[in-house]
Amino acid sequence: MAEGSAPGSSGKAISRRRLGGGVLALGGSLVIGPMPPAAAWAADDRDGAAGGTPVLRRGSAERAGLLPEHLDRLVADAERYLGPSHKHPWYAGAVLLAGRGSTVALHRPIGQALRYAAYDETTDTGVELPVERQIPMAEDTVFDLASVSKLFTAILAVQQIERGALELEGKVTAYLPEFGGGGKREVTVRQLLTHTSGLRAWLPLYKEPTREGKLRLLWNEMPVSPPGSRYLYSDLNLITLQLILEEITGRPLDALLHDEITAPLGMRRTRFNPPPSWRPKIAATEDARLPWSGLERGLVWGEVHDENAYSLGGVAGHAGVFSCAWDLAVLARTLLNGGAYGQARILRRDSVALLFTDFNTAFPGDEHGLGFELYQHWYMGAMATPSSAGHTGFTGTSLVLDPSTDTFLILLGNSVHPVRGWRSGSAPRVAAATHLARAVPVRPRRGRTAWFSGTAGSTTATLTLPELTPGAGPLRLDCALWWDTEPGSDAVHLEASGDAGATWQPVPFTTVRPGEEPQAHLSGSATGWSGRRWHDLEADLTAWHTAPFRLRWRYTTDQLYVGRGVYVDGLRVRSGRRTLFDETRPSDAARIEARGWTPSAD
Repeated sequence: MAEGSAPGSSGKAISRRRLGGGVLALGGSLVIGPMPPAAAWAADDRDGAAGGTPVLRRGSAERAGLLPEHLDRLVADAERYLGPSHKHPWYAGAVLLAGRGSTVALHRPIGQALRYAAYDETTDTGVELPVERQIPMAEDTVFDLASVSKLFTAILAVQQIERGALELEGKVTAYLPEFGGGGKREVTVRQLLTHTSGLRAWLPLYKEPTREGKLRLLWNEMPVSPPGSRYLYSDLNLITLQLILEEITGRPLDALLHDEITAPLGMRRTRFNPPPSWRPKIAATEDARLPWSGLERGLVWGEVHDENAYSLGGVAGHAGVFSCAWDLAVLARTLLNGGAYGQARILRRDSVALLFTDFNTAFPGDEHGLGFELYQHWYMGAMATPSSAGHTGFTGTSLVLDPSTDTFLILLGNSVHPVRGWRSGSAPRVAAATHLARAVPVRPRRGRTAWFSGTAGSTTATLTLPELTPGAGPLRLDCALWWDTEPGSDAVHLEASGDAGATWQPVPFTTVRPGEEPQAHLSGSATGWSGRRWHDLEADLTAWHTAPFRLRWRYTTDQLYVGRGVYVDGLRVRSGRRTLFDETRPSDAARIEARGWTPSAD
């Protein structure tokens, strides 16, 4: 089931964000868009290279190049959501896994895999099992991934594009002629993978008792918008892609998953339709009953939760894959390696690039690679960068990869246990991702510490220099600046005051990093992602040359999401040859007024 949709919903478009350039030739198609940074693909691309590509190993935070205190906070925050988050727990339990490079630095189960026998709608409470019958989460607990399953379908499709059996810009009707009904003849494979086909979010296919009836609903479905004209997240896109894959390969989707992904990578706990013997190690989901569920099933445990996937025999392109945290970490490491893991390769490096390339540049806020969502602060938190990729699942699952730091985060929760209405938003996902992002150190540009803005939402933090009296000659500020904020919503501002801080005016500045052209910030502010690098900054202060003045940095965030924050280092103000202020002088540094900013050595 699509995250944020449910049986009986209107099926109207809801932005996934609101819920909570390069050129590449491949498969006969030309793809134009920004490409991931070269650092994202650290592994050797040669099949059979000596020793293969990196594989996962357990290790300490220090071995992974992470700050352990932030991983500790990640766990502590996750445990808070086992209790009431607003009215109810966000999940009954979860498994957390975080790492960098080939090191898994955190793998922690919390809470219960099975806690409730049923849901009592009259009291809005869960009917708890006796303690001795409850099952705690374990590292190897298997979860119904829900929409995270879409990533596997997307990878299988890109494999076929790589092999020339599927055209990215090809029309769906070239593979499924019946699909053209209802005005869908112009829909392309790319539009299915990027949710720009115009198909609505969801259809109750489960109400049709036969496969033929379900397909007839899909064939006759009319787009709610012209193909390619808007972003609309839709399960129907990946169900259609499943049908294409099965048509061109002659194999069912579950066989493709096994043969092309899980078997080569050794993902032994990942599959459709887990056998009954797995049930004690599977996280339970919902007490599925009308009216909140589309089907009367009772406690769903060991079978797919999504009604449409269930009605399709448990094998569907949009939902139905079960997996554990370690297996998903293997998949994450494979993609961050450029498509290889150990001696196995499931995709070429240029094929992986398609997963991390934004094809939805016409729809800002809904960045999307092939199957993978990109740059989504609403669940990626401070891990969100233009190349960060991932997905969420309705049952409470999520996966985030950040090629810019070579980090990966898996959060698997059973948040529809005992009922889907108990949790809303993505607060645990955001918190976990922000803690992992914070665990990646930002070393000061000069000296032992730099000023750090923090990562709090709904805040204004100021870093103010003492009053300075200009002398003769050009007046300017120089320092180093590092920023990563939610684009447009959060920003850092440079301001000056000539009346002892009664009023403040913006100060335009210029930033530059080695090997690149200078960037002018005429509004006196910076927002978005700066590439996880320090920038040299210079500001002309001529407008404040005639009287004493003060300077400050002001960092503002809204109440929703934040980025990694802002760092300022090496503040210095010069008037001609005279240095009015130099942060490296202890006497000057002691006069800085910091509200919300802190010295940071990370």
